[in-house]
Amino acid sequence: MTRTLITNARLIDPEGGTDTLGALLIEDGLIAAIHPEDCPTRAKGAEAKRLDEGTRVIDARGKCLAPGIVDIGVKVCEPGERHKESYRSAGRAAAAGGVTTIATRPDTLPAIDSPEVLEFVARRANEATPINVLPMAALTKGREGREMTEIGFLMDAGAIAFTDCDHVVRSTKVFARALTYARSLGALVIAHPQDPGLSEGAAATTGKFASLYGLPAVSPMAERMGLDRDIALLEMTGARYHADQITTGRALPALERAKRNGLDITAGTSIHHLTLNELDVAGYRTFFKVKPPLRSEDDRQAVIEAVRTGLIDIISSMHTPQDEESKRLPFEAAASGAVALQTLLPAALRLYHSGDLDLPTLFRALSYNPARRLGLACGRLAQGAPANLVLFDPDAPFIMDRFKLLSKSKNTPFDEARMQGKVRATFVAGTPVYEAP
Repeated sequence: MTRTLITNARLIDPEGGTDTLGALLIEDGLIAAIHPEDCPTRAKGAEAKRLDEGTRVIDARGKCLAPGIVDIGVKVCEPGERHKESYRSAGRAAAAGGVTTIATRPDTLPAIDSPEVLEFVARRANEATPINVLPMAALTKGREGREMTEIGFLMDAGAIAFTDCDHVVRSTKVFARALTYARSLGALVIAHPQDPGLSEGAAATTGKFASLYGLPAVSPMAERMGLDRDIALLEMTGARYHADQITTGRALPALERAKRNGLDITAGTSIHHLTLNELDVAGYRTFFKVKPPLRSEDDRQAVIEAVRTGLIDIISSMHTPQDEESKRLPFEAAASGAVALQTLLPAALRLYHSGDLDLPTLFRALSYNPARRLGLACGRLAQGAPANLVLFDPDAPFIMDRFKLLSKSKNTPFDEARMQGKVRATFVAGTPVYEAP
């Protein structure tokens, strides 16, 4: 039996909403006990003997211990674009960022739309990564929106959810059939709420800034319209549904009504839309080009409030590696996306330092809610839960250097930014997969 005792830690419990000083005992990959303050160090008799024999003791020195991050919507570029990101490099970056579980996107070359391709990526992930990898599969063949995939066979092969990523299924009939079939199997469908006609070719959000810079833009109403359509189909089919990114205030009333009406719907947002706004694009900096485009400051504040109240359930990195050749182009032609596995936690801690969100609320969206939505036992600080944990110093300052990121691609909008929050150690099933030098 292997044991690790972490003492003198700030225990961040998103399930109970608490932030308290204590100690946590790990045995055989599970959380065996949680003690207030330092009870284990004062244990006597049989308990003291049990702790003393072969127990590794880690003094957290007042740093934070939280459930490891569960990140939905990570792109790993195998197969097809391994030069941008491999499972090995993504796993190292995730571990260094406190991410213990990733749900990977199927927007690869070719798309993950058959059991054979799914089994390949699952095998590669198991061989190359120290963290938990849960592959998602395409909802339609080739992500082309014409014919749905073999959802049942893909579930048998290990698909955790189904999505065409940023390729919106334009045909309402095809999408309705896919939702109906997914409902019969209990499968989770993840969609990208956008009206594809309005958003096609957009590089910025409609407004004075986009007009000033001469960028093709899309109205925030495109997100609202896409979400309205999807909600109507949910009412018709009763499927399990997750909106990958809600980024505008105009979409929030529709989301609130859908939840109030009892639909099986959850929503996420990206860390970039929570911490950046459209003005950051100034100077045509393509590392700030993401999809959907960055929004206004009013939208950013509305989305933060939705996370605080729980209307938006999940914060994701939406990790999208792009090589230099894809980004070093005019803004309109440059590829969308940013790497974020290693920057997700320090970027999220901006919301803590600004007073917008406390740590339990932050980890409710980073760990507890995504684990619950995917049906996982992790994401909690509770006896018997998997010991997938992150130990971090929320106040440690540093200047982000993109060339020190462990991802193969370095396209982060936070390059040279002043940030706070460093991961000291990451544990998966009680085993350290990252320890800061």
